[in-house]
Amino acid sequence: MTYGSEFISLLQPQLAALRNRSKAIGAQHYMKDVAPFLGVQTPDRRNIVNKIAKELKIPSSAELGKTARALWRLDEREFQYAANDLISIHVASADSQFLEEHVEFLITHKSWWDTVDGLGSSAVSPLTDKFGCEKLIEKWNKSSNIWLIRSAIQHQRGRRFETDNKLILQYCHEHADSQEFFIVKAIGWALRDMAKVSPRDVRDFLKEHPDLGRVAVREAELGLGRS
Repeated sequence: MTYGSEFISLLQPQLAALRNRSKAIGAQHYMKDVAPFLGVQTPDRRNIVNKIAKELKIPSSAELGKTARALWRLDEREFQYAANDLISIHVASADSQFLEEHVEFLITHKSWWDTVDGLGSSAVSPLTDKFGCEKLIEKWNKSSNIWLIRSAIQHQRGRRFETDNKLILQYCHEHADSQEFFIVKAIGWALRDMAKVSPRDVRDFLKEHPDLGRVAVREAELGLGRS
């Protein structure tokens, strides 16, 4: 039995046992019907994933990626969330090709903000910090896929003084005319984070882009208000 098949064989019955129809309907509605839900609450799901992860061996990078892909193929959204949980637990196992070989696929399939931003936290941010992956992130930024662009803009969120402001501002500049909500929102979040440590850079950017989407401006101003 492969690592992935063993993990999933343990996961499925435990999540199914916590199925809650009313919560599933609410979650599906909140997520705009992007996928069906079991209605399992986040703390319960994470506890299950953590328990199984401790029972099994530490996966290799390839095993981790293949398991995440297998979870992505299952219908209910909690399985994609479980993939994110597992990646977060074992991100140290991921090698320098993990983002390109696996995460790019996950970002561009069954895409919505919940899984894309989850992958940003569990994989994109820590692995770009560890390996750089500059060419890949630049490719994402230049792509026509809004979720790859969003991931590129946000790939250094949370790094504070370690953020490459010049690069992130360049990405924000290149998409400043976008009307796509999820890209504009990503710009806003990047600016909000930057404002906490480099408020002058953010103020200059806002002056240089007077037509920036209101959503982005509002997020930036929130950051400046706390700087």
